[in-house]
Amino acid sequence: MTKKKKRYSEQTKRHGSQFPGVYEREAERVIGKPDIVYDISYKKAGKKVWEKIGWKSQGYSADLARQIRNERIITLQHGHELPKEKKKAPFFKGAAKKYMDWAKVNKTREGIDDIRRYKSRIAPRFDDERMDEISSFDLERFKSDLSKEGLSPASVKHYLVLIRQIYNKAIEWGDWVGRNPITGVKMPTVQNHRERFLSFEEADTLLKLLKIDPHRTKNPGDKKDPQLHDICLLSLHTGMRAGEVFNIKGQDLDFENGLINISNPKNKTARKAIMTVAVREMLIRRKPTNPNDLVFRDRNREKITTISQSFRRTVNALGLNEGITDQRQALTFHSLRHSFASWLAIQGTPIYTIAKLMGHKSIAMSERYSHLSPDHKKQAVMGMEQAFNCTRNSIDLQRAEENNIK
Repeated sequence: MTKKKKRYSEQTKRHGSQFPGVYEREAERVIGKPDIVYDISYKKAGKKVWEKIGWKSQGYSADLARQIRNERIITLQHGHELPKEKKKAPFFKGAAKKYMDWAKVNKTREGIDDIRRYKSRIAPRFDDERMDEISSFDLERFKSDLSKEGLSPASVKHYLVLIRQIYNKAIEWGDWVGRNPITGVKMPTVQNHRERFLSFEEADTLLKLLKIDPHRTKNPGDKKDPQLHDICLLSLHTGMRAGEVFNIKGQDLDFENGLINISNPKNKTARKAIMTVAVREMLIRRKPTNPNDLVFRDRNREKITTISQSFRRTVNALGLNEGITDQRQALTFHSLRHSFASWLAIQGTPIYTIAKLMGHKSIAMSERYSHLSPDHKKQAVMGMEQAFNCTRNSIDLQRAEENNIK
């Protein structure tokens, strides 16, 4: 809700209810969502006092407001003090701003994704609400509205997790003392594990065509984009995420040992990527003179923040997503990382090794590739049986020799 709408809602004319001293007024607690707020009035020390009770969407009613008003009046009649007005909770936007400043320094990609989500949908919805005014019910309704917009369960979950993090950090920093309303919200069920991976032939064709933007030239031999090709080659041969590729600096390249230092990965655990021959040759060409400079930069020589649209256009030109309706099967840049892990599994690489190369926090994250190596499992079992049979035959032979001696 904008400041203008907030001021308007607070000044909306009150209407009397069926109970004396209880008033109702229509307002927008959430933009585009008409709501009712209840106020009461009574006299204290000869002066008329107004008190806001709460919103209908929070479960308040005219009858509940009447009960609260009666309690106030009885307390004053007996000469007691009314409960001291507690300190107002901070506005959500204040906690969010402090969190975003923290995210720029402490989260991957300088918190770009969190900032984008906050500005696009969270800020317009909750910025002018106080932190104790946002209920679990409000967040359930927010979740429902995002789903109606067509957002996937995974995307909806990202927004809810961000709100949870903002509250948790506010509590951790001592800016807010209270319950995190997200605890009463059921998170969407996410089934977004990508199953699509490229064959070697598809990958080779894609890399060749990625050097050319089909929408920028009529002549396939002109206007090549070698940087996009090299970024994709790196992901296909190392399994690196887009953000990890964008963060590589000259100082991260160890040509003597054929390693790439990934110092700022998504899970905050540094790891090494191994250079293939093709990757090594490409990085030698791209190594910056200054070791602190980025290997890949945009046209303004600034840090890249997103994959070029040429990737999507090239994928479409090859028809690799033609007829695909399930987004888990659609080919995206992340599919290149998935292809790397899938190729390793197919050739029989142990899951533990795949997990280390991919930078997964746990083996469980790499288990989804295990179905791609059934022959490797079969070989392991057959090898076990062979070892068992050899041992058994050896024991039988030894017993036979012992019986002959007797």
